[in-house]
Amino acid sequence: MEDNKVDINSLIGFFLIGLIFIGWLWLNPPPPAVEEITNTESSTTSTESRKESLNEELSNVLSESITADNQEKELNLESFTNTSDDEVIRLDSENFLIEFSAIGGQISSLQLKDHLNYLGNPVNLISSNNSSFDIDFLTKNGRSFNTKNQFFTPSLIENGSQKIVRMKLDVSEDVFLEYTYTIIDNDFMIKLDINSSGFKNILDTNREYNVIWELDAIRNSKSIDYENRYSYLTYFYDEDKIDYLSISGEDDDEEEEVNWISYKQHFFSSVLIPVKEPFKAVSFESKNLVEDNSIDTLNLKKYISKIPFQYENREFDNSLKFYFGPNQFSQLKSYNIGLEESVDFGWGIIGVVNKNIFVPLYKFLSGIFPYGIAIIFMTIIVRICLAPLLYKSYVSQAKMKILRPELDEINKKYKDNAMKKQQETMAFYRKAGANPMGGCLPGLLQIPIFYALFMFFPSAFDLRQKSFLWAEDLSAYDSILDFSFYIPFYGDHISLFPILAAVSIFFYMKMTTGQQMASQPPPQEGMPDMTKMMKYMIYFAPLMLMVFFNNYSSGLSLYYFISNLLSIAVMYTIKNYILDEQKIRQQIQFNKSQPVKPPSRFQRRMQAMMEEAERQKKNKN
Repeated sequence: MEDNKVDINSLIGFFLIGLIFIGWLWLNPPPPAVEEITNTESSTTSTESRKESLNEELSNVLSESITADNQEKELNLESFTNTSDDEVIRLDSENFLIEFSAIGGQISSLQLKDHLNYLGNPVNLISSNNSSFDIDFLTKNGRSFNTKNQFFTPSLIENGSQKIVRMKLDVSEDVFLEYTYTIIDNDFMIKLDINSSGFKNILDTNREYNVIWELDAIRNSKSIDYENRYSYLTYFYDEDKIDYLSISGEDDDEEEEVNWISYKQHFFSSVLIPVKEPFKAVSFESKNLVEDNSIDTLNLKKYISKIPFQYENREFDNSLKFYFGPNQFSQLKSYNIGLEESVDFGWGIIGVVNKNIFVPLYKFLSGIFPYGIAIIFMTIIVRICLAPLLYKSYVSQAKMKILRPELDEINKKYKDNAMKKQQETMAFYRKAGANPMGGCLPGLLQIPIFYALFMFFPSAFDLRQKSFLWAEDLSAYDSILDFSFYIPFYGDHISLFPILAAVSIFFYMKMTTGQQMASQPPPQEGMPDMTKMMKYMIYFAPLMLMVFFNNYSSGLSLYYFISNLLSIAVMYTIKNYILDEQKIRQQIQFNKSQPVKPPSRFQRRMQAMMEEAERQKKNKN
């Protein structure tokens, strides 16, 4: 019965979802006192003589900047810009393999230890040249300087599960800028404190300084197109609103009161979070770096955020947090700052259904069964819950099938009078107690479920790299044959689960088309013949599913395959063991013998509209 609903969606469900697929393809979040430890889990390339000379030069610059005549001089940080030397601190925490570079005092490499990419290597969120964290500021003389190319002095402090990396930009003994990174085991957050001393003699504190964070998203999945479709810059603002930049092409935006900025990839994100208060204003930029999905590429998107800040007591004083980790709904939600909103489970009722029904349901089932088996059981549960709607749809179609001969008689009798034909048809429906939309409405009500699952499986982190049968990764496509060339829209491979889903829906539609065509009322003048459209949909819907799902999550295709098989079984059971057409005929005859119910308000409006249309037609003639 449920299957009939899916078939009515041949016009409604599958066609609308097909348009959505096409649109997506083209268009398609103060540490305790410790003792300093040397030579612990750190690897450095020493450049002591160079640093001494640089420190001496900076000291001279500072002396010049506060001469006796109070002439304000600019800080000459350019001495750092061209240094080719670096000093690196390497840390191995519970979640990260991370490197800090003395050049810029920033994270130069970050890998997630417990998560592998499609090549079997640790997931890389930051590598040598794909990221930049920079502070841009003005001196009193109006010169602009930034920190990303300056040479910081690194140090490492450890205290149990807490590791602290300090990066210090020394000008003199009392004048410095310092970054303090705090990493805690079993946490995907990294805190960054930014402080300075003595810079008030150098800075133009009447102007804001800017924090500029750039990142080129690194590919971690085997399908470039699929991962890129779910990679975009998203941000949370005004405590409860979320927005994002365009998934394709170039885009930019500005926003105020921003609670966090996420450089989102399909299953992992790099997020910047203010500690003290929301960012007052942020300008965002995003650029798609993939020009051709058929060409192997390293980076998917370029993200840039520029955040202005006011000085605190004429010095740098700021605290930020970075989240580098998986887009796992429960993990993100545990921070209680809305990070889980960056996981795209759909908007409106679609997102509500996913977050409150399918996410906890699948988490429960996957805790009992293997991940592929959990999908099958979830499919069974969904079909059981939808069974009443499917039964109602099938009963409605059976009624329309029984009434079809009498409707044909009305159609012949008033073939030259469209208005009279429509009026008699509606009166006949009321007398027989039938609703021509009765078989369609249950199908429409199931579209939110259909689309919710379409959004759920591609975003379900728990499916990532979980195998089932021949599918190595239920979050990716299940290729059984790779090509040496790329077919537009289809890809460079053949996935098996989409083929099985397409075959199953073809046979399901073949089984139900006869019933649906027989239940369709005679076509009205000027309206398309629905029976002809259904014939086309028998072939169009499976082909569309096979093509567009070829690059989608194999877990999604597995769901539709099992769902179609269950639909065939349900339809067969209802038709042969549950539905009694003789009783339906008797009910229709009983309804005809009863007084005719007055038309509903909607029916009266429809009749008035048809009468008005008929009058206008006569006036034109």
